[in-house]
Amino acid sequence: MSPDQYCQDKAARSGSSFYYSFLFLPAAQRRAITALYAFCREVDDVVDECSDTDVARRKLDWWREELERCFAGEPRHPVTQALQQPLADHNLPIEYFQEIIDGMTMDLDQTRYESFNELALYCHRVAGVVGLLSAEIFGYRHRDTLKYAQQLGTAFQLTNIIRDVREDAERGRIYLPLDELLEYRINPHNLLQGNLTDELHDLLAFQAQRARQYYQRALSQLPVQDRYAQRSGVIMAAIYQTLLDEMEADGFRVMQQRVRLTPIRKLWIAWKTARRERRHRQRGKSSAHA
Repeated sequence: MSPDQYCQDKAARSGSSFYYSFLFLPAAQRRAITALYAFCREVDDVVDECSDTDVARRKLDWWREELERCFAGEPRHPVTQALQQPLADHNLPIEYFQEIIDGMTMDLDQTRYESFNELALYCHRVAGVVGLLSAEIFGYRHRDTLKYAQQLGTAFQLTNIIRDVREDAERGRIYLPLDELLEYRINPHNLLQGNLTDELHDLLAFQAQRARQYYQRALSQLPVQDRYAQRSGVIMAAIYQTLLDEMEADGFRVMQQRVRLTPIRKLWIAWKTARRERRHRQRGKSSAHA
């Protein structure tokens, strides 16, 4: 199996919504973003699948060493081998990859966040930085696009936090800020027991509104000239905002069930959004030549 095929299989098996946004990219960009996504999955799986914290820490240390080998042109793992061409083609700083691992390490060291400011740092490391790397792969002309990319990554992570409240609690992790739990009169211990109360519903509704503000702020910062190049992020935003709408329509019953969009629905949203962005670009070209 080639390194690119390994990454492709990793992305497809994950069932992630990101996979659908990659389908509308040119082949070289699709390979590059799939390799980046596979790297994120590899280091994330270390934290989620290793019950022994010491073992997980050693594995993340191995990935730090592998990054050094990767950027020196001596990769050992299929994912870092697949990253060789993207590193040659795009500005992908090693510091960003290291920061992603720093975010995963936070999961080993920290299971609670006192405030949203603390949580925002975590979101930046595990998702905002991924947005910045993705923006480099997709291409841009205006630096405001980097602000969009970072904000959008955080919006995705905030949506994931709402969706995964129960699963995270089962792992002993609470990403909802403790000061906000206190404000809504929610005992963290009760959250770990998996009960959906009126107070938790209201807190999750508040978190959803915060996530929507991040989506709005991100998309408002995306320059028109870069919108088509960054269409994969726009597609992801459409899928994730639909997921947010579904959780709200379901009464935020995330403690009882995991809200999912079917693969066919994700594909439909992706195709519809890609078509809309293509039409916007064509209209822009027509206006420019008029």
